[in-house]
Amino acid sequence: MKIGYFQFAPVFGDVESNRSRIADAVRQSDAELLVVPELATSGYFFSSSAEVREMAETIPGPTTDALSKAASYTGSTIITGLPERDGENFYNSAVVVGPNGIIGTYRKVHLFNEEKNHFSSGEDGFLLFQLNGIKVGVLICFDHMFPEAARTLTLKGAQIVCHPSNLVLPEYGQLTSRVRALENRIFWILSNRWGHESAHGQCLCYTGASQVVDPKGKVLIRAESSSDEISAVEIDPSLALDKKVTPLNDLMEDRKPEFYL
Repeated sequence: MKIGYFQFAPVFGDVESNRSRIADAVRQSDAELLVVPELATSGYFFSSSAEVREMAETIPGPTTDALSKAASYTGSTIITGLPERDGENFYNSAVVVGPNGIIGTYRKVHLFNEEKNHFSSGEDGFLLFQLNGIKVGVLICFDHMFPEAARTLTLKGAQIVCHPSNLVLPEYGQLTSRVRALENRIFWILSNRWGHESAHGQCLCYTGASQVVDPKGKVLIRAESSSDEISAVEIDPSLALDKKVTPLNDLMEDRKPEFYL
């Protein structure tokens, strides 16, 4: 199975152009599973909730339509971040789209910093879906700081976790994605953006360095910190079914939930 990421710098507010760039990347990639950054259609650093309202879209909507069309040519499955509108509620969401349309939507559970001013937290838990018999989970950015999130998906059978992100804390996500992959014996696709955005007199610098990590915490491919990149690598998802650290230690079987708060 070939999995990968599209790392780029979305232009804040230029939804149509960002959407087009994502669709073009899908057509260029040979990945069966391609992950795109968090809020990739809109950009990230909103100065007001009015901007979220202006750029948010429904699911299904224009982005899912465009990506489903692109996927119909390639047979691939895409996960991209976008601001979702559901009635009068707004979510930092990641949508999973394949050749036959929408597979699922994940609404970010752990909101970071000023996201709390603009979005509602997701209440449906962490998304798990099947792709050709392989179980795939979805988290978004700051979710990586909560080990329980990745462990929950692992306990549900996830072999791959897809992680659309807009990371601004240097090396945090690149480090934790390796740790989460190692401690759960899963594959991890971190798709992070790069570039800068300004609002409120502040500037955010995104760290790029998207990567794919194997179940032993090894980085299989990694992007540069400040460039567009479409990359993919061949993996054997069955390796994520082996939870043994030694012949006598299985990471899932050795758990002692009765001692955990």
